[in-house]
Amino acid sequence: MKRVFISCDMASVALGADAVARAFVGAGCEVVRTGSRGLFSIEPLVEIETEAGRIGYGPVAPCEVEAVLDGTHRNYIGAVDEHRFFAAQKRFTFARCGIVDPLSLADYAAHRGWIGLDTARAAEPQAVVDAIRASGLRGRGGAGFPTGIKWQTVLDAPCRTKYIVCNADEGDSGTFADRMLMEGDPFCLIEGMAIAAHAVGASRGFIYIRSEYPFGIDAMRAAIELSADRVAPFELEVRVGAGAYVCGEETALLDSIEGRRGQVRAKPPLPALAGLFGKPTVINNVLSLAAVPFILSEGAQAYADVGFGRSRGTMPVQLAGNVKHGGLFEVGFGITLGELVNDIGGGTASGRPVRAVQVGGPLGAYFPPSMFDLPFDYEAFTAAGGLIGHAGITIFDDSVDMAQMARFAMEFCAAESCGKCTPCRIGSTRGVEIVDRIIAARESEPARPTANNGVLGKALYSRAPDRIDVSPSAQTTLLRDLCDTMKYGSLCALGGFTPYPVLSALDHFPEDFGAPAPALEAAE
Repeated sequence: MKRVFISCDMASVALGADAVARAFVGAGCEVVRTGSRGLFSIEPLVEIETEAGRIGYGPVAPCEVEAVLDGTHRNYIGAVDEHRFFAAQKRFTFARCGIVDPLSLADYAAHRGWIGLDTARAAEPQAVVDAIRASGLRGRGGAGFPTGIKWQTVLDAPCRTKYIVCNADEGDSGTFADRMLMEGDPFCLIEGMAIAAHAVGASRGFIYIRSEYPFGIDAMRAAIELSADRVAPFELEVRVGAGAYVCGEETALLDSIEGRRGQVRAKPPLPALAGLFGKPTVINNVLSLAAVPFILSEGAQAYADVGFGRSRGTMPVQLAGNVKHGGLFEVGFGITLGELVNDIGGGTASGRPVRAVQVGGPLGAYFPPSMFDLPFDYEAFTAAGGLIGHAGITIFDDSVDMAQMARFAMEFCAAESCGKCTPCRIGSTRGVEIVDRIIAARESEPARPTANNGVLGKALYSRAPDRIDVSPSAQTTLLRDLCDTMKYGSLCALGGFTPYPVLSALDHFPEDFGAPAPALEAAE
């Protein structure tokens, strides 16, 4: 009986993996469901176990079982690890994803699982915190704050009751690393949280997952039950969020876990001192906690040896949007934006030139191809007016209208604001109106058509009193002033980061706002 490996990842299932698995079972094969390898253009991926190792074919349809089994399938990949997309990666966090049965304790242990936890529990809590600090691990949820400093603060807090909270509220468009990890290697996250609990003296933890991830919720609950004895006395529980984007902000997330409406809390106090139920709390992203087992099992130096500048270790980059090879690519910091988009992603799926790339989700900055030499590094992106965030990269070809994208950022913030602070709640609504006036004024002049007919903008333009200068230049100045207010006056990153896509669109693509194009682009 042939042993066959097929992904049960949500993206793979959406592409037909369940039907393919049933077809192989019907053909008399033993089918093992794994996580996804992370290259969606070859899903459903089928791997056949041979004496020489696992041989891949993909994508595969249910009617093509016989062609795979007799080795004549047209989409022969060979050894999947040798495929250029995977061979170029440095997989620390996702080393097991796509390899093991996600809910097999035996598989997890056979692939160096639990070594990190055993190492941590054999050491004093301070030694574990010191190892995390020495590794250079920084928060992978967006801010890039040093993980070891956060843990040290909670360890030093004079309180007996402490909590570990995992932020799995992955709400950024074009991101899926958290989901892939929870569905493909849930014990890794559990091990990371158990290590954190030992390091700071916590006995209970919560994983906050958005309701849109039913596969991830089921996988984590099953994995928690299966590993309960292994991580005892640490206790874990999954809490499901209703899908509000603002609950990805750590204090709004805490309110939601406590059963209240998710609203941002003023700081201080920091959650590390007064977090969940008023107790010292470690709040880390899925990718931050999932990096911890590697650091404890392989050593802090092995992690710190990879990276660029102050950005150490690896980052699971997610390529999405108008891209030829979308998927998850884990690599050390320092690779350039151009290498990720063109060499790894293969450029646009449409075949048209890349015009803009947004990094960091819907509140990330847009970068033109002229900035593709930018290294993937927290400090480099900050200096360039952007942010890495959750490392989601969304690619757009030359048909995109950047004024419409700036409008979307303001509209998104208006829809997702918790409403607690004025700059975010009202500023985003005024931002939509300003961009609509810019689009309406631009469309009143001979210009290239836009994807949106600007009905609201034209209405606002026509109703504007004579004393208001509705010219694109005046409205652009007003928009920049509004962005400054939101950036520096908002209570949290939702309102504070909304200016990033708006200002970057204004700076790099002024022609879409009715201004002359930059000299370099005009010359081209």
